[in-house]
Amino acid sequence: MPPQTQLLTGRAVFKDAYAVIPQGVMRDIVTSRLPLWEQTRAWVLARPLSGFAETFVQMIVEVAPGGGSETPEPEKDGEGILFIAGGEIRLSVQGAMHTLSPGGYAYLPAGCKWAIRNDADETATFHWIRKRYQVVEGIDLPEPVVTREQDIIPESMPGSDGKWLTTRFVDPADMRHDMHVNLVTFEPGAVIPFSETHVMEHGLYVLEGKAVYRLNEDWVEVEAGDFMWLRAFCPQACYAGGPGKFRYLLYKDANRHMPLGI
Repeated sequence: MPPQTQLLTGRAVFKDAYAVIPQGVMRDIVTSRLPLWEQTRAWVLARPLSGFAETFVQMIVEVAPGGGSETPEPEKDGEGILFIAGGEIRLSVQGAMHTLSPGGYAYLPAGCKWAIRNDADETATFHWIRKRYQVVEGIDLPEPVVTREQDIIPESMPGSDGKWLTTRFVDPADMRHDMHVNLVTFEPGAVIPFSETHVMEHGLYVLEGKAVYRLNEDWVEVEAGDFMWLRAFCPQACYAGGPGKFRYLLYKDANRHMPLGI
């Protein structure tokens, strides 16, 4: 906690079209405990809520040594993605054991039997993004995916000369998947050169560097540890001024019809 003498200043913003939750407000006092998880705490960054996120939950989860869960996902139709930020976890997926360290990624489909444990001597930290899976008749359910960002070649975005890269963990054309969680990397000076305005909702967690991000009508400064939520159709753009790379973890819903009505 900050001292009682500190002035109340900060960069947190909550608006109709977007929210910015800076790393400076993620204090111990705002953590949540999760049922059937041991030695674990979480910062909830987004959750389905009227006027806020509609499609997903996003959390930063810390698991102390010896902690974890044998029944981590409480919803039968809940799918999830884990992205490891620090430490090491042991992940069991349908009986297969995996050890994941920073850069590790796991897609856990709805109905999948999985468990997680920290058997190491240091606290493990990971991002956990959850969504209710949208079944489509005639399309098979996706299978689990366990991989590492280090094993995937990033794709250069059109016209960027390799200065704007996207690391994709699943094929965007695979219609079994109704959400994508990618890594986006900008070299210093790189930009999103137009106001992206689209139906996909976004959650963006800044992993590295700093930039100014266009959110609706505002330019907002963001840095490593900050989280942004963008409502569907919220215009967005980015300028990565440096001095180093700017990287973030990006969530979006995808590959499904828009429901009629609200």
